[in-house]
Amino acid sequence: MRTITGQLSERLTSLIGSGAVATADAIPVASFDELVREVAQLSYVNRDYLLFYRGQAEDYRNRAGASTFYPSIYRGERLPRESVALAFDVLDLAASRLCDGLYLREIDGHRDVRRRRYIQWSILQHYEVCPTPLLDLTQSLLVACSFAFLEDTGTEPYVFVFGMPYVSNRVSINSEHDLVNVRLLSICPPDALRPYFQEGYVAGTDEVTTQYDSKSELDFTNRLVAKFKLTGGRSFWGDGFRPLSRAVLYPEDDRVQWICDEIRRDLEAETSPGRVGAFLREWNELEALLMSRARAAGNDRLYSVQSGIRVLAQEQDLPERLVEDLNRFRVLRNRVVHEPLSVEPERVIAATDQLRELMSSWRSWAALRSL
Repeated sequence: MRTITGQLSERLTSLIGSGAVATADAIPVASFDELVREVAQLSYVNRDYLLFYRGQAEDYRNRAGASTFYPSIYRGERLPRESVALAFDVLDLAASRLCDGLYLREIDGHRDVRRRRYIQWSILQHYEVCPTPLLDLTQSLLVACSFAFLEDTGTEPYVFVFGMPYVSNRVSINSEHDLVNVRLLSICPPDALRPYFQEGYVAGTDEVTTQYDSKSELDFTNRLVAKFKLTGGRSFWGDGFRPLSRAVLYPEDDRVQWICDEIRRDLEAETSPGRVGAFLREWNELEALLMSRARAAGNDRLYSVQSGIRVLAQEQDLPERLVEDLNRFRVLRNRVVHEPLSVEPERVIAATDQLRELMSSWRSWAALRSL
């Protein structure tokens, strides 16, 4: 995708200086009211772009110390081509299952979904079925901030602002910027409630799948305009605002979610690519969190996961059992990618569940440590 340099207000420029936004510290904001006012200034000075937002519990940094925002299919410190090809095989299978599931349950709009792969990918991404080449965004600051606070990680969360081409259609493809932007609110079946409650969009690099010159061209840091750290905990909302709850963001009576949950379970249980894909998805999420925190705690230019574990063990006094588990899964990940036939399917399934538990345990430990 094409790289842009967003414009900052005078106040934000004075805080960030002459360096790049991606490598600078996030601007602290103490209230939702203050954030809205800051974004109003950004919208005014970035008239050539439509601003989108993303709330996260972490500011994931790469080896150069820059914030990084890869679509889920391209995440990971090291990304062998075999791993990407496998992920796209899983994506193709999941897309086929999605089309069949919508048709069999007579979901309105199933014909539109079958005709357009970007719609299929958008639903699979938004419902977290499997990794895709798309990134979740929203035009609602309230939604972005609600997601930022959704997981209690023991750290102050973030909201990131991206400059995107103006949306002209339900699926907007901009060849000048090499971007595709999908407006989920007008393209998803009406039974897909989650995108409507989240005011969801997804975006990606147009026509790029397994072939690309450089992984960096797929990083949405190329569109980053500003980043904010939300301080003050729950007092951030003040008296006049409140965050959207998990029950609102993830409505239970969502028929498309039921279909997607079934596809996810089937992929993990039935097919070898699906099992491996699920394991790698969980590992990549854990690896991104691990390396981001290790770089923040020690050396910005850490290159290996093993070194990152070592830094966290020393700097943050990780429990010995947690260090052992991280190293065990690191070794298994290397075998899954480079010697997939040497790993029993049952081991991959069990390891996927254990990785989810490990991530939960780590977040709980970090939250307790921050008290």
